[in-house]
Amino acid sequence: MKLLLISSSNVHGYGYLDHAEPEIRRVLEGRNRVGFIPFAMHDHAAYTATVSDRFGQMDFRVTQINEAADLANVEAIFTGGGNTFRLLKTLYERNLLQPIRERVLHGLPYLGSSAGTNIAAPSIRTTNDMPIVEPPSFDSFGFVPFQINPHYLDPDPHSTHKGETREERILQFLEENDLPVIGLREGSMLRVEDDRITLLGLTSARVFKRGAEPYEIESGSVVEL
Repeated sequence: MKLLLISSSNVHGYGYLDHAEPEIRRVLEGRNRVGFIPFAMHDHAAYTATVSDRFGQMDFRVTQINEAADLANVEAIFTGGGNTFRLLKTLYERNLLQPIRERVLHGLPYLGSSAGTNIAAPSIRTTNDMPIVEPPSFDSFGFVPFQINPHYLDPDPHSTHKGETREERILQFLEENDLPVIGLREGSMLRVEDDRITLLGLTSARVFKRGAEPYEIESGSVVEL
């Protein structure tokens, strides 16, 4: 299995996917045809055009995945960000979840960003998104044995906001679920090669486990949970 799970496509000071380009090229080396899953956004055609232009700058050809039959014609999959609930609901509606899972588990490279990264976990229960639609289940691909919180934000000690911090919300998840959670800050990403998981990118990540204090892992580290 070969995955690249990017926290966010946009990072302050960089253009769209610029910070991840070296790793995207590495994962897709020797391949050309990338199937794009645009369902996290409302306008699929416009989103596919944006991704096609960006991947075209790296000499990859993008086609939109609409149904399971389209998977036969691609050499990798990229799932973009947007609303995670809408993305997962559409994957269920189009009967794509299981066919994609099987192809990826048998070696088809999978790249995700934001919502596309969140669905690589066993469920979408650690998404940041508003539930604008209702998927039949929160269960997602389960490529990795832990949850992911993309766009992870640290508490701001100077903020006057009285709502829950991201850390508090993840700790609430652990009150009800016994799965580790990796908070992926913007600019960070996970590279998965079979059972080896490495944190890459511009920042560290924060790990949450039930019954333990949260801790940091540095970029370049092998993730062991």
